[in-house]
Amino acid sequence: MSDIYDIAVVGATGLVGETIIRILQERNFPVGKLYPLASRRSVGRSINFRDEPHQVEVLDDFDFAKTQLAFFSAGGSVSAEYAPRAASTGSVVIDNTSHFRYDDDIPLVVPECNAARIAEYTNRGIIANPNCATIQMVVALQPIHAAVGIERINVATYQSTSGAGRSAMEALTDQSRAHLAGAHIVSNGEEKPVAFNAVPKIAEFMDTGYTKEEMKLVWETRKILEDPDLLVNPTCVRIPVYFGHSEALHIETRTKVTVLEVQKLLNSAPGVVLLDGREPGDYPTAVTDAAHRDAVYVGRIREDISHPRGLNLWVVADNVRKGAALNSVQIAEFLVNQVM
Repeated sequence: MSDIYDIAVVGATGLVGETIIRILQERNFPVGKLYPLASRRSVGRSINFRDEPHQVEVLDDFDFAKTQLAFFSAGGSVSAEYAPRAASTGSVVIDNTSHFRYDDDIPLVVPECNAARIAEYTNRGIIANPNCATIQMVVALQPIHAAVGIERINVATYQSTSGAGRSAMEALTDQSRAHLAGAHIVSNGEEKPVAFNAVPKIAEFMDTGYTKEEMKLVWETRKILEDPDLLVNPTCVRIPVYFGHSEALHIETRTKVTVLEVQKLLNSAPGVVLLDGREPGDYPTAVTDAAHRDAVYVGRIREDISHPRGLNLWVVADNVRKGAALNSVQIAEFLVNQVM
């Protein structure tokens, strides 16, 4: 194992890329040289790391043989072309896009749930990072699934605009100003405006009527929890929040479990903060608790009055941090400390 690691961050000027670099510094990851990479549009920009500017380099021209680790967060088409190229040089790729998630020989990892799978990076030199909404859900549910089993998950997500990138956040600001000024809100393309609204469509529709964002929750949850028969029924909604996804989970367990037992499981679960009281404010929200923090927050745990083995939970997390950048860095930490 090396003492330090030279690292490339592909998509370094995007929300997730910037946050990966910030978290590498916050967690004192043993970075030797940092190579921020982006498209030619970003030529001339610099990224600050450890109080020093690092010039953004052009991805097309970069030699990944100079690195041991490469974080990718620049879109599926970029990962499809450049991640295998990076892996072929011996650099281990941690990919934030959906491009490799469903390949059987690519590990799909949330360290709190299935860190042992990280060792499978040797298959193709690539580790996939799950969708942001999936990550917080499985962090909350894996302890319950391991203890008593889960047969079915009904989930409604309420997802922030940062999940769609910086442009979506800017659109929310513009739409909100227009609405408050009494002006007509202009939506983007055929999509409906998110300001002061709840939009029940994220990503494209599939033949089933579900969106691809919804199906990611199905495919990825089954793979991470290693349960191909797990029933998952999702609805994904975009809401006017900048950072932090919220999820209403309704689960049916194989063996009945009480609220108190679930609270005990989650109190000792890695990465989880339980905020589940009965007093005003004893529940987590995206803005007051999750935004810009690392934990997955769980509250509103109660038995389902309509099902003998049903439970309801409310789960929130920062989709850019735990839902993308932090999860990637945690994978890298496990990789260099326990695998490589």
